[in-house]
Amino acid sequence: MPRHRRALTSIALALTAAVVAVAGGPLATAAPGPAVPIQQQPGGELLRDFTGHPAVVRPMRVPRIPQHPYMARNGASNIHDDAYQTDAYAVSGPLGRDLQVTSTEYLAECASVTFDSRGRIVTVCVSPQGATLRLVDPDTLEEIAAYELPGRAPGTFSFSNFSGGGYFYLDHRDRAVVSTFDGHLLVVQDTGSSLELVRDHDVSRATGGSGIQSALPDWKGRLWFVTQSGVVGFVNRAGAVRSRHLSRGETIANSFAMDESGGVFIVSTHALYRFDVVDGRPHVTWRRTYDRGSSTKPGQVSQGSGTTPTLIGRADSRGGGSIAITDNADPRINVLVLRRGKAGPGRRPLCRQPVFPRGRSADENSLISVPGGLIAENNYGYAGPLPTGPSGRSADTAPGAVRIAVDYRRGGCHVAWRNDRLRIPTLVSKVSLANGLLYTYTHPSAAELPWKYAAVPGLAPEAWFLTAVDARTGKQVFSKLAGTGLGFNNNYAPVSLGPDGTAYVGTLGGLVRFADAP
Repeated sequence: MPRHRRALTSIALALTAAVVAVAGGPLATAAPGPAVPIQQQPGGELLRDFTGHPAVVRPMRVPRIPQHPYMARNGASNIHDDAYQTDAYAVSGPLGRDLQVTSTEYLAECASVTFDSRGRIVTVCVSPQGATLRLVDPDTLEEIAAYELPGRAPGTFSFSNFSGGGYFYLDHRDRAVVSTFDGHLLVVQDTGSSLELVRDHDVSRATGGSGIQSALPDWKGRLWFVTQSGVVGFVNRAGAVRSRHLSRGETIANSFAMDESGGVFIVSTHALYRFDVVDGRPHVTWRRTYDRGSSTKPGQVSQGSGTTPTLIGRADSRGGGSIAITDNADPRINVLVLRRGKAGPGRRPLCRQPVFPRGRSADENSLISVPGGLIAENNYGYAGPLPTGPSGRSADTAPGAVRIAVDYRRGGCHVAWRNDRLRIPTLVSKVSLANGLLYTYTHPSAAELPWKYAAVPGLAPEAWFLTAVDARTGKQVFSKLAGTGLGFNNNYAPVSLGPDGTAYVGTLGGLVRFADAP
């Protein structure tokens, strides 16, 4: 067997063995020590590892996003950066100046990356058998401490199941609040050198065995949670659990958002909701259905919106601010923007803009809030991380990213720019408002790879790149090879920017770091 196939197979076997394991207990955690790089598939040496040019800093206006009183600082608290789920950073990211790439291998996907008050990484790494909360040095990627979470039941693993730790948040006291596979919400303290359990909320009676998709606090400190089966609930300050079910058949596949007015905004496979607390219980303030299409499109994990709701404008602005999602319409999905105040979203959306080609449009990632609009990406065609043929490469996805200009006051929208070349299989892309760059993670087709010499598609490796795009124009600025092989597939994980401008991408192999040379 060729070396590149052996390297690929070793990772695939490690994942597959865990999927079919008879025992369902947590994985053993190695003692903290130096980072071991993720295995690479040979072939990367045939490619130029950097294309484009270093970026010129062009800052964009930074909106006033309220700081949530029970979450870590904006940009450091959760997978989508803040309580509004903007996916927009006020800090800079790498500019492509002699960009250095390092990685650490866990054979688990370290998707959500947060940063404690000392700038260290707090992340949950999810594997087919369970999940581990890790405290990691942001420079060396050395593990400082780990906390094993309860294992998942045998046979329940799926590459499109994000429950049990795929989403978590860091609170205002450097504590990780993470859901488990057995219906608990754990609060784990970062003590500086260890991770210690300080609180355990048992919500299993409310969840009924369904996976907890996400948990986040409201502005009063109640801990809200949603399950895949459509349960919406919270743990109040006294520790009591209050919950309700959505309508029959509605499920929840993503996280949610909240604002300072007490609104909690949830999208199901059928409708967009605003919840508030009334008489001590979760109450549906309004519900707006959307076009959920006729099927689960390739690249999506459910038949419905693939987006966590994005909030725009403070709650005391006109209409209570705005909220944005995509639908799942045929033959093209739409970006939708509505009012979000208690009075309701109104008869018509502020914006309904079709995006991406007919019959080849899907978005399983949150919309990115930029000044005057939103950025969406096309994930159509992602069929999972495993190879689709003897080449060892996963399937090519449909290309596309767009910026939608939105008039939030009067209504109306249009496409400001489109990039029809970027292939972004699943990344939660992010924008840096400090430098004006959109950061994404691309998987070019064999013919599109940056070959050093003549293209040799038959030898094309499974290659993944951190790619920076001018957020104003949609033009690609630079692209840096992250690595080759299954271990570098991000499988719905985001790119995250640290407080010092370093970028991180969680992958099936572990965690990859990108930093400009000192």
